This record gives sequence, structure tokens and C-alpha cells, in this order.
Amino acid sequence: MIRKMLPSRRTAAARALTAATLAAVSLLAALAPASGASADESNPVPPPGSSPVCAFYDGDRPTAFGEQGERVSQAQCLLANRHYLPWSAVDGTFGPETLVAVQRFQSDHPPLTPDGLVTPATWAALWHAGPNRVIPLPFP
Repeated sequence: MIRKMLPSRRTAAARALTAATLAAVSLLAALAPASGASADESNPVPPPGSSPVCAFYDGDRPTAFGEQGERVSQAQCLLANRHYLPWSAVDGTFGPETLVAVQRFQSDHPPLTPDGLVTPATWAALWHAGPNRVIPLPFP
């Protein structure tokens, strides 16, 4: 016999699952070492299905050193997802660490010019590029 769950139980279970997922993502972000702006093993790929989603800005307006706000947060989030920036540096301020990360990303994705300016072409590359290195996390 199949029993229907009450809607309130389903909603409570969905909320609990969402809270657990967010806690796991926060824990992974907190545990990631912040060693520098290069793409390296010290900024590992989260397990499948737990990669943080970048939902700050959806556009391609130029973004440059010294700016602050959602566009910068979006660029930083995409750079962190691609292992060019540590998650601890996603702060919405386009500072020196973000500049170096953008330049390294541009150097790795020709024909982009490594000038540190997030142009429409750089936005497109950020949106379509995968992680620079895929190294699974060790599981107990």
C-alpha cells in the first residue's frame, strides 16, 4: 500500500535537505585553503552536486580593478569555481588578488588579452570554462 505524505512533512523534509546542503557547501568553502590566486591543488573541486552556484550578476558589462558590487562578486565566484581564486577572496571588491586571478585566467584562455579587465569576451570565457583542474576530495 502506498501512503501519501502530508504536504507539511514534504516541505519540512525539503527544508531540512536544503539546510544540510547549504551547511555542507559552507563547510567545504571554509575548509578550502586560501594560499593564493593561482589555479592549484590547494583549492579542490567540491564533490559533484555541491559546487557553489554563482548568482550575483547575469551580464557582460566591463568590470575593472577598484570596482565593488555584484559584478565583481560574480566574476570572483566564477574564478573561484575555476580554481583561479580562493573562496575566501570572494568579497565583492576587485582588489589585487582578483586582478592577478583574472590575468591568469585570461593567459590560460587565448585569444583573451591578460590585461585584468573583465570584458564581454572574458565574461563569456568565464561562463563557459570548466574547472582548471579536477581533483576529487578525499572521502573517509
